This record gives sequence, C-alpha cells and structure tokens, in this order.
Amino acid sequence: MIEAIIQPDKLEDVKEALLKAGIVGMTVTEVRGFGRQKGQTTLYRGAKYTAQFLNKIKIETVVSDEMTDEAVAVIVQAARKGDYGDGKVFVIPVGRVVRIRTGEQNDLAIASAEEAKLGL
Repeated sequence: MIEAIIQPDKLEDVKEALLKAGIVGMTVTEVRGFGRQKGQTTLYRGAKYTAQFLNKIKIETVVSDEMTDEAVAVIVQAARKGDYGDGKVFVIPVGRVVRIRTGEQNDLAIASAEEAKLGL
C-alpha cells in the first residue's frame, strides 16, 4: 500500500500521473496535519492566527510489488512543488488483498489499467 500526504492543489496532477503509469484505483481523503512547518501563521481581522493543522490530501493505493518503486516516483514527481509541506509518501506492506466481488486474492485482486478499461 502506498499512502501519500500531499497538497490539495496537487491531487489532479498526482491522479493523472498515476493513471498514465497504469495505476488505477485509489482512495482519497481530506485530512489535516502538520510536519516540520508546524502550521501556518496568518493575519485574520488584524490579529495573528496560527493554524496548527493544515489541510492536506491523503491518497491510498495498492499496487503489486513490481510497481511500487514506479508508483512512488510518479507520486513524488507529480506532487513536488519544492516547498515545505509538499508532503510524504509511505510504503506499507500488505499481507493480503481480497476483491469482494470475485473473491480473487492478492495480485489478482489488484486492478490493472487494462482491467479498468474493460470495466472488470
């Protein structure tokens, strides 16, 4: 499983890049958090306000072991602005995957771009 925390305005870029690489199927969640930047200070009605938790997007996708490095590289390239807060990518081992509709397991249960085109 690849879990990526990215800037909200980079979601479409990352999604398109993953699709071009043949990686289909993802879960997207709006999340809030902070890293090294420790929030953001802004002025609101003349007073300083520190937002400690910033809006981010979490993308989760499961790919075969062979596609992991390519998927990570695609996400990093598409999400990078060169600024603090660009995000992070986590690679998490998955012990088992089961496609509910068919009962297929593991690599057979991970959708490929070809299957997605066929609607399988």
